[in-house]
Amino acid sequence: MKTPAWTTGRYVAPALIVGLIAGGVAAFGAGETARDPAKPPAVSAAAAPASAPTHLSGYNADRNAYFGDLHVHTYLSNDAYIFNVRRTPDDAYRFAKGEAIGHAYGFEVRLAGGPLDFVAVTDHSEFLSALREAGNPESPLSKLPFSQGLFSPDPAQIQKAFDTFNQAARNGTMPREFNDPALISRAWSEIQGAAARHNSPGRFTTFVGYEFTATSEGRNLHRNVIFRGAKVPGAPFSSRDSADPEDLWRTMDGWRARGVEALAIPHNSNGSDGVMFDSVRLNGRPIDKAYADLRIRNEPLVEISQTKGTSETHPTLSPNDEWANFEIMEKYIGSNRDVTRFAGGYVRRALQDGILAREKLGTNPFKLGFIGSSDTHNAAPGSVEEPNYFSASGRRAGLPELRGSIPPGGARTWDEALKPGAPPPPVQQTWGASGLAGVWAEENSRDAIFAAMRRKETFATSGPRIRVRFFAGYDLPADVLTRPDTVRQAYAHGVPMGGDLLPIRGKAPKFLVWAVRDPSGGYLQRAQIVKGWIENGVAREKVFDVACADGLKIEPTTARCPSNGAGVDLKTCQPDRFKGDVDLRTVWADPTFNPRQRAFYYLRVLENPSCRWSTWEAIRNGTPPNPKLLPTVMERAWSSPIWFEPQA
Repeated sequence: MKTPAWTTGRYVAPALIVGLIAGGVAAFGAGETARDPAKPPAVSAAAAPASAPTHLSGYNADRNAYFGDLHVHTYLSNDAYIFNVRRTPDDAYRFAKGEAIGHAYGFEVRLAGGPLDFVAVTDHSEFLSALREAGNPESPLSKLPFSQGLFSPDPAQIQKAFDTFNQAARNGTMPREFNDPALISRAWSEIQGAAARHNSPGRFTTFVGYEFTATSEGRNLHRNVIFRGAKVPGAPFSSRDSADPEDLWRTMDGWRARGVEALAIPHNSNGSDGVMFDSVRLNGRPIDKAYADLRIRNEPLVEISQTKGTSETHPTLSPNDEWANFEIMEKYIGSNRDVTRFAGGYVRRALQDGILAREKLGTNPFKLGFIGSSDTHNAAPGSVEEPNYFSASGRRAGLPELRGSIPPGGARTWDEALKPGAPPPPVQQTWGASGLAGVWAEENSRDAIFAAMRRKETFATSGPRIRVRFFAGYDLPADVLTRPDTVRQAYAHGVPMGGDLLPIRGKAPKFLVWAVRDPSGGYLQRAQIVKGWIENGVAREKVFDVACADGLKIEPTTARCPSNGAGVDLKTCQPDRFKGDVDLRTVWADPTFNPRQRAFYYLRVLENPSCRWSTWEAIRNGTPPNPKLLPTVMERAWSSPIWFEPQA
């Protein structure tokens, strides 16, 4: 396959490559037509299913990689509307399918990397569409004194009026006209209608969803609720009903009893100040088995990366992980308040705490698979490409100066912009161009993709469409990596990401790792396995490099690949085209494996360095990059974990 050309800030992928990325690559997920259903008796896994009588176009028994965005806001979200976003759920789906739409600042935006495969519009359920209706001159809401100022030409006045709106929402003093159930009903019907119009089985999948935007004293407890099909409740359960996630989960149990299937996906745990994965419940009581069962039944996934920070781990929690400091945001969501507690707010530590809870309670409340998503507030799902980043927040940060990538106020140097007395930097400069959700599913349909999310055969990326596969088993064939049916053998003799590996006496597992670069992205530098466990009541972790690019060998004393020397020309953002690999694959055995020790393993794949969005913008502006920001990023992908579960 011809190497993609580099031109004006991005790789230009041939149409064939874009098509393969969109629908899953046969060479990376297909094999023979017959499946060996036999599996080792001690392995518990979600094996690839037997053939069904009829299938959609593109069906693959060994599963395809599909990319999507499950965190998308439109003009129905009050915070998007107040910052001049007027794009609808229909516009969001059109954008995801490759069409151009208008940005709040008047320019057009479009995905450079090709269409997505699946999307959910997840507007905030709290006072859903209230400002959209208040902004309609024909609506009675627009005539209320409370609404005046919300649509002033003065941005400061708009912000002041919006703060008043939010305060009224929090303290229950919202005018009764804003509490009309018909308000929510109209918007909820619009969301469902757009999802129905754009759902195209085999080509493009839509999910009905919404965001449950709860906080605890400003600490983030947000979740996106995704429904399996068109059958949904009459209205969302929002934080206006209860800000306690336990009440959301109980409501979801009630829906399920009536045939309405849904799952919740927490996001921005990095902004929760330690409460998202706390060891106590929101009411202060300790976690018990009933809580653990309730939570994991309704919340099997976590959004590990998005524009407001990556929540994998924090450098203070993982001091021996050289790559822990990736797009870290240490502020509360929506305010300039500092986060002070990182344990309980990052996913890797949550996985460790989940093992501890499993040993104490018999259920792991944090047995979480991984996805990424964008949290776009521009109705622009998948807009996470570094060279083409335009923020996620409408007019609030729609221009480079507003997000801190170029000197403000017409200044030509950062010395001038950062001198004493200069305005504080915008929090948006710490936002990242992240992320995407990946799933392994037989076909592009609601049922198949939702089933993949349920079994946690999911992965996350920071933006590029890197495909990762991760299996563990005891009897993988010795030649599994060179066989034409690699994936078929992995399913037959192991468990995929998201699964449980049970013990076999006298045997140690092996892990199959396979990653393929995004043809429109950078080359791969290394593949790593992150292991976590509990030892004498203390959380432990270790990062192993397991595959190196450029023929390099892992250094046994450090368990690290040597540097491959890949760099970036910061004057042009041209990366090194002659370093890195198209794919990385290996079979690895854990040298520290203990058959009596419960543990988790997940795959992390790193690209060569590339320019961060803020550097791209500085170059285009003809000014130096902001010295307060890292000039480059190492884009990455994460598989969902595999859990080793020793016998009780």
